[in-house]
Amino acid sequence: MQLLEVGDEKTRREFLELPVRLYKNEKNWIRPLDQDIESVFDPKKNKLFRHGEAVRWILKDSSGTTIGRVAAFINQKTSRKEDQPTGGLGFFDCTNDQNAANLLLDACKSWLQERGMEAMDGSINFGDRDRWWGILAEGFDLEPNYCMHYNFPYYTALFENYGFQLYFKQFTYGRRVKEGGVSEKIQARAERLLAEPKYEFRHAEMKNMDKYAEDFRTIYNKAWVKHKGVGEMSKAQVDGIFKKLKPVMDPKIMMFGYYEGEPIAFFLNLPELNQIFKHVNGNLNWWGKLLFVYHKWRGTCKKMLGLVFGVVPAHQGKGIESAMAIATSRYVWSSKSPYLDFEMNWIGDFNPKMMRIAEEVGGKVYKVHHTYRYLFDRSKPFNRCPIIH
Repeated sequence: MQLLEVGDEKTRREFLELPVRLYKNEKNWIRPLDQDIESVFDPKKNKLFRHGEAVRWILKDSSGTTIGRVAAFINQKTSRKEDQPTGGLGFFDCTNDQNAANLLLDACKSWLQERGMEAMDGSINFGDRDRWWGILAEGFDLEPNYCMHYNFPYYTALFENYGFQLYFKQFTYGRRVKEGGVSEKIQARAERLLAEPKYEFRHAEMKNMDKYAEDFRTIYNKAWVKHKGVGEMSKAQVDGIFKKLKPVMDPKIMMFGYYEGEPIAFFLNLPELNQIFKHVNGNLNWWGKLLFVYHKWRGTCKKMLGLVFGVVPAHQGKGIESAMAIATSRYVWSSKSPYLDFEMNWIGDFNPKMMRIAEEVGGKVYKVHHTYRYLFDRSKPFNRCPIIH
């Protein structure tokens, strides 16, 4: 077997095309957009290259056929915040061959050790946690959501046989939109807050999206920076996110909460883009864009994705989550809503509070992903991801 670093057009194409061959008979696999993958490894598009680095490899067998791929990377801003300097590996795909997998994982380990790392997490992203994070362990009968991994069931064994240990589980909760309702407890809590004049809950408006972007940043920086490995968002970052989302967003499912006029909560949902992108065969070229516009106009997407939820600390524990969910449901349960299914972005098992909220609004676990960690010093005690209280 031969390990080749991705460094030219030919190896770059092989890196992108390997999954197409591997999953050609998997009806639930949806090909990611080539542009989304390539942007991760483009220093002009990925801000993490300012204080990090990444490398990619493909693996060929004796006949010259590509049988594996992987990437390794270091985010210097977060790698030193762990119990030991920790790098990452991602975009792992491989045939069901432990020796091949070991070669790929050994390459990541050596590269990270040379740069002072003492552990590696995988399979993760050289970027934000809402993309390409975790290995699918349950839910193979369902299509993947946009920028989330779909892989064969044997991947978990390849990692665990190598010596990776489970760092945390990631749960994707889902439900049929108009079936089941919510618990009486949630309904009563929500109605109490919705009737309180100091609170206001409203969906975003396209004409005022700059205001909602700034409200999002205010809430996010108060609610999320306490999470391990999560940094504060700048105005430029948030403006960039909202600019990217603007062509696909549905403001009626982007909910914000206010207390005496001050932003305190958000519940951002999007049309689930893979329901459209599965028709473009991985390439958003001119033809892919035409197909995207066509399927968006046709109303092909019947699934909404709960992207992110946040409540500022001063208003946590007051039922804001319930009020936001019910305020959103007033539209999505109506005849005007096209959505039939709802899935949430993944929730880690280190966040029992959010898991409980997902269950209270009728969510069931649809998919499970695993994030693994491998300590280079095998004698060092392994600790799972700390629970958020």
